[in-house]
Amino acid sequence: MNLDSLKKIYSFNLSVKPTERVLVFTDRVTKKEKESISNEELERRNFLVDIAKAAAKTGREYAKEVAYVEYPSRGGHAIEPPEKLWRAAFGEKAINTLIREKILQDILKKKIDEKGLERAAVRKNAKKAVGAVIALSNYSTSHTIFRRLLTVHAGARYASMPLFDAAMLEGPMGVDYKEMKKRSRLVAAALKKAARIEVKAPNGTRISFERGNRIVEEDTGDLRRPGSFGNLPAGEVYLAPVEGTAQGKLVLEWAATRKLKRPLTLVIENGMVKLIRGNEPFVDELHARFESSPLNANIAELGIGTNDRAKRPDNILESEKILGTAHIALGDNSTFGGKTKAPFHHDFVLFKPTVTLFTKRGEKIILLNIGKLEV
Repeated sequence: MNLDSLKKIYSFNLSVKPTERVLVFTDRVTKKEKESISNEELERRNFLVDIAKAAAKTGREYAKEVAYVEYPSRGGHAIEPPEKLWRAAFGEKAINTLIREKILQDILKKKIDEKGLERAAVRKNAKKAVGAVIALSNYSTSHTIFRRLLTVHAGARYASMPLFDAAMLEGPMGVDYKEMKKRSRLVAAALKKAARIEVKAPNGTRISFERGNRIVEEDTGDLRRPGSFGNLPAGEVYLAPVEGTAQGKLVLEWAATRKLKRPLTLVIENGMVKLIRGNEPFVDELHARFESSPLNANIAELGIGTNDRAKRPDNILESEKILGTAHIALGDNSTFGGKTKAPFHHDFVLFKPTVTLFTKRGEKIILLNIGKLEV
């Protein structure tokens, strides 16, 4: 295991101070999951726990205190973590207040509005919250209210690392951050000019949507400012399309950690997946997600990869960062400028895409041309 890369998370990415408290957490495979995952996947998941333990141990060289938490897997991305983790992150007083006012219960069910979030006690107890977070759970907490309250309200810096594995310590984590940041800024500047965006790919994907005035975010690995949030490995620029505007079809070739046996085609109308065409086991998982909440079918995100050290297509944490790729996500986008709160967020990578931007004046800008960056 490359401990130098783990040390860099503390010394560079998060720039942890000796007086700070840091939270490192991960999720364990449940008995139910063991019945359905492969031995290879089980080995990866168990090793992720080992990485989290090593990250926590490494952090004791840099921080005043490192809290380490393990909890049973929640079974999906964007599902709120358990109360145990909230207490470790925000402190007993803040969470007891949330429970007493019946706010935490609504948060965990994602049944809370903006006024409810404002009532949350974390601002009053921000000094009790951790200063930095290394999120090494298999299932992503990026698009959770937990993460949003930590970064936006408590000012914590948050490194989100779902599906992480040891190979990433040697590959995409070794990127030249300065050059990647320059590249990402150019991509972001182009996207900010767009009123409408069209994405095509050789696999048959054809999708367009409106950007409106949605913010464009850069994920560059620089998590030093209070409230910073991003993935590690880093390397993407992303935005939330305006709900209801996406039209077309999205062809899926990869799930999060495997190539699909046969491609699936998602037919998209008025911002939502209306139909799935194809015969592949992943269909059942998508149908189950859509049945559990119709909002899980929302076209949630467009992202553009900017990390030239990212190579692997079989792990979404790395593949969505590959320079020259685009990805489209379904589900929640409420944490980065969208309006959809959903207990699900899943990215799907497109290789060798062509991404065309249309400005309000009718100008056309080619951002990616068959996977080649044009800006």
